[in-house]
Parts: sequence; structure tokens; C-alpha cells
Amino acid sequence: MDLGAGYTILHKCDRLAKSLGLNNLYVKDDSVNPTYSFKDRPATVAISKAIEFGAKAFGAASTGNLAAAVAAHAAKAGLPCYVFVPADIEHDKIVQASIYGAEIVAVSGTYDEANRLAAQAAETYNWAFANINLRPYYVEGSKTLAFEVCEQLGWETPDHVVCPMASGALLCAIWRAFKQLKKLDLIEDTKIKVSGAQPSGCAPIVNSFKSKSNNIIPIEFPDTIAKSLAIGDPGDGFYAVNAIRKSGGSAESVTDDEIIEGIKLLAKTEGIFTEPAGGVTVAVLKKLAEKGEISPDEKVVCYITGNGLKATEAILNHITKPVEVEPNIASFSKAFNLGN
Repeated sequence: MDLGAGYTILHKCDRLAKSLGLNNLYVKDDSVNPTYSFKDRPATVAISKAIEFGAKAFGAASTGNLAAAVAAHAAKAGLPCYVFVPADIEHDKIVQASIYGAEIVAVSGTYDEANRLAAQAAETYNWAFANINLRPYYVEGSKTLAFEVCEQLGWETPDHVVCPMASGALLCAIWRAFKQLKKLDLIEDTKIKVSGAQPSGCAPIVNSFKSKSNNIIPIEFPDTIAKSLAIGDPGDGFYAVNAIRKSGGSAESVTDDEIIEGIKLLAKTEGIFTEPAGGVTVAVLKKLAEKGEISPDEKVVCYITGNGLKATEAILNHITKPVEVEPNIASFSKAFNLGN
């Protein structure tokens, strides 16, 4: 069961690369999936297993993007859908999930609290929840982001990839996929560095990496505009840190101001409008390039996982306001100081 997710565009980003001092940069743009985020990939796998198992209802705990993805796939499958979200997630994401007919359960608390309640509901009513009791299948869907990149590069590999981290599952899936392609001899035995990006207001995986610890200390109250990455107790955090270290990659966090600048930089250089999670990834890419942790000649792939139209409130106060003019050329010329 699917809505046509995947095989999204791999952009060669020369203008963004030049602004960052890089020579060979690509953006894998998953903002153009059916519900406008990469979550359509794992949701496709999860709904297929839910149908196979004869589930009576489908759902998930979500910070926003998965809510829309499971709701759309449930609608396609004709299954009732329940999505548990923190009450403060972006309004646009609630609207999107609602239009597909899902029951939206807005939990007064953090994502981790919403996730715990969702797990209790799944167990109590024997429902199939994508990222809870279907998680072993669900996470496999994200591997296609790595499979496609290698295929789109002519079965060559990137030297370095940068992706956002919430639970850490995406980064782990990408790392696992590269290893599987090598095991099948579809790619050369090259070193692919995998680096992770988080907002500084919720960066438990980055904190663990930087402190050289194997422990993930939860963030009880995440505080970031990148709400889709605001998972304070990441289920795959330990494995994400391990993957980053083994690959020779890095992990960084960025402030809200840096996230906004990342969104604007990607839009102004490459015409791609991403949500704050993508702003995090671009801002971390910039920071790693400035620190020399990504060298200018590396072939780099930056994963953009969600569309900016899902979270317009984050950027609304940081863009130029419309210039109002009278309906004549003189007024227009005056407003923009164009002269005659």
C-alpha cells in the first residue's frame, strides 16, 4: 500500500555550495513526497504491515510530519487513524493530518509524554502504531533515502552525508543502508561519513557525541522552533551516536536564529523551501564546513526532510513584508526607487 513516495530529486547545489566553500554538494529533497516529508517512506512500510496483520486501526505518536503521513496512508487503506501529538505542534501539521480524517489527540505535554500515551493506547486496544509496535518494520522504510542517493549518483557513493536527528532512527537507517549496499557489492568499499544535526534546544544525541559518552541524557523540556526534531528522549540515540563515531562523522547543534538563517539560505540559493528541520541540517552543514569537518572537495549530500509550508509560523516574522503600491507605474517606481 503506498501513495507514490520516494525517488525524490537529488539537486546539484552549486550556489549553496559556493556560499559554504564547498565544491560538490547535493541536496536530497524529500519535501516533495506525497505528504511533503520523508515520513511517507516509513509510513508506506508500516501501513503495508498493518494490513498484513489485519489491524483494525492505524496510528502513531508524532511531532507533526508522521501524523500527516500515517493519516494519509490510513485514508488510502480505509483504516481508522489516531495520531498522538504534543499540543504545541505547528497548526499547519494538525490541519494536514485532520483533512485525511484522522483523530488528532493533542496531548498537553512533550512528545515523549504523547509517545507514552500512544503506546498505552496501542497496547490497550491492539492497534497498529507505525513507530511503536510496528517500529521494526517502519524504520526500514527510511533506508531508501540512501539507496536512491547511490543510484542517482550512478552507483557512486557520497563522501559525507548530513541529516537531521530526532529519535535518531533516520540516521541509523541511512548508515545501515550504505552498509547493506556494500554487502551486496552495489557500491565500492568507500568510507562514507555520516553526520547528525539537532537544534540546540533539544540536542541529546549531539550532547552525548560531544561529551564522548555512551549515555543519552534526556532533555525534559525541549525548547526549539524545530518542533519536528523535539524528541527529548530519543529511542535510537545510542545507536545514532555509535553510527556517527564508526563512520568518522560528526554531530552539531544550532540555535533558533541559525535555523532561520539556514532556511533562508537554502531558499535564496537553491529555490527550496524547507521546514525548520531542514534549516537545522543546512545550518549544521554550514557549521561543519566552517570548522573544516567537511572538506571543500568532499562529495556531500544534505538531507532535507520536510516542506516549509508545513511550518510557516516559524519563518513568518523573519521575511520581508509585501510592499503595497497604488495600481499605477509611478507608485510602483517610487516604492522601489526605480526612477524613470
